[in-house]
Amino acid sequence: MSDDLLQQTTDLLREPFELENTPPPAGEAELLALIADRVADMLEKQPEYLMSLLYRLDVLEKKIHPVMHPNAPEPANWGLARLILERQKQRAETKRTIKPKPLEDMEGWEW
Repeated sequence: MSDDLLQQTTDLLREPFELENTPPPAGEAELLALIADRVADMLEKQPEYLMSLLYRLDVLEKKIHPVMHPNAPEPANWGLARLILERQKQRAETKRTIKPKPLEDMEGWEW
């Protein structure tokens, strides 16, 4: 992951995962570990909030079920962290590459 994409992805994850007071991650693996730690804490203390957050972050339910299964290949917090990071990388890339055109013909809509 490029430094720019890492920064944008980290920025998208700072507030929802309360990472404001943590130093910037050195790489994708470090960011993944930070998210996995927060997800583990949320699974234990705030599972409803975590599920709500996954919905708001647009992590697909069909991807969540396999990583939450008891026979999943890795612990649930790491599986969910991977899904979260994957989705936020997609969002950051989209924001970086797709620039909306300014709205035209908006006369009369000023507030």
